[in-house]
Amino acid sequence: MVIGLSTIGAFASEITVGMVLEPPHLDPTAGAAAAIDEVVYANIFEGLTRIDQNGAVQPSLATSWTISDDGMTYIFSLKTGATFHDGTGFDADDVVFTFNRARAADSTNAQKGIFAPITSVNAVGPATVEIKIAQPQGDFLFNIGRGDAVIVAPESADTNQSNPVGTGPFKFVRWDQGSRVILEKNANYKGKSVALDKATFVFISDPNAAQNAMLAGEVDGFANFPAPEALTIFEADPRFQVVRGSTEGETILSTNNGKAPFNKLKVRQAIAHVLDRQAIIDGAMFGYGTPIGSHFAPHHPFYVDLLNTYPRDIEKAKALLAEAGYPDGFKATIKLPPPTYARRGGQIIAAQLREIGIELELINVEWGQWLEDVFKTKNYDLSIVSHVEPFDIGIYANPDYYFQYDNVVFQAIIEKLNVTADETKRKQLAQAAQRILAEDAVNGYLFQLAKTGVWSANLEGMWPNSPVEGNDLTAVRWTN
Repeated sequence: MVIGLSTIGAFASEITVGMVLEPPHLDPTAGAAAAIDEVVYANIFEGLTRIDQNGAVQPSLATSWTISDDGMTYIFSLKTGATFHDGTGFDADDVVFTFNRARAADSTNAQKGIFAPITSVNAVGPATVEIKIAQPQGDFLFNIGRGDAVIVAPESADTNQSNPVGTGPFKFVRWDQGSRVILEKNANYKGKSVALDKATFVFISDPNAAQNAMLAGEVDGFANFPAPEALTIFEADPRFQVVRGSTEGETILSTNNGKAPFNKLKVRQAIAHVLDRQAIIDGAMFGYGTPIGSHFAPHHPFYVDLLNTYPRDIEKAKALLAEAGYPDGFKATIKLPPPTYARRGGQIIAAQLREIGIELELINVEWGQWLEDVFKTKNYDLSIVSHVEPFDIGIYANPDYYFQYDNVVFQAIIEKLNVTADETKRKQLAQAAQRILAEDAVNGYLFQLAKTGVWSANLEGMWPNSPVEGNDLTAVRWTN
């Protein structure tokens, strides 16, 4: 049994953090799973820039930068004296290697679009890098601060999935697969020292087990607690603090647009007319969540309210199904990964779709199987998942993405958005993109995932919100 540090108190330099999902591997530059970043982002790996808890861009391995007047050339001054955890020195050549690797034709980076605008990366000197981009990018500095753009070394890049080697304030110690990942303080870190000597991430997907682990003191905190129905218990217990924040997680009924009958717009519109978002939020998340009408975060200034694009209307939904050639409905499957919102939400959605004759077979899958069957091979009808990457509406411009949505008008809008720096024009384009997704009912847009953190009352420095994927432990400490 893992002894909870909030219980024993004697080892105040250690922490045990609970997570719902275990990462498939530990290389954030080679995988789409948010659980990877939740362990390694800002802890093991660092980028040129980093994103703070308010969503602002901060220096990291780049201590400063200048941007040319035309917005197409960035000169980064790098931190000197930094080393990777295996003793390899960090310099400009590592930046060149990382970015060229990420934008290569055979790159396995899940967010290759971040690097698409780059035309060249050059080491001007050991501590200076020049990056040229094809067009001005309003969010370039933010994008290279995400986990997909952390700097890796050529000496260790090929083995980072099982033995991650970064420049961050924590070093990888051990991964007991199915159980935990252990990190320890990097004594040679070139930067502000962290307060914690050791951090252990444990993986508990079952809500009841998570609740019991917290109450027993086996876990010091969950950045996103999987049992919202139990939050009142922790609010009433002075040993804990409960913090409600926001995430970038658009929770959607993922729909395979490349597979019949979901390749028919009227079928997708019928489903959109059936979905009762508030019932799903209340039943699956006990009221925690904000309804959405497209793939966009409500707290973002570019958000447009599209909730009434397809109001709940059972008769209209039945008529659309009949027009699509399915007057009696049809049978389909829905593959559900472990998170509470998916497993519970799937049962509610199945009941709602049954009202118009769509019978769903609920198939529970583990996270690794979801990544293989749904995300990679597109072997699915429907699923439920939260997309937690910030400002990720551009994924719909890729017809090979697992939704298999192919709309040239939408693609053109995203292409223009990617090269537009003016904020007013960017907002117009982003809102036009949101409207297309809503009208095409590409997916069932359900709710923005709330962040309901539960951790020890004596713990400070945990992030209340999640502007990017990650459990940044760099400012976490015990108060007594």
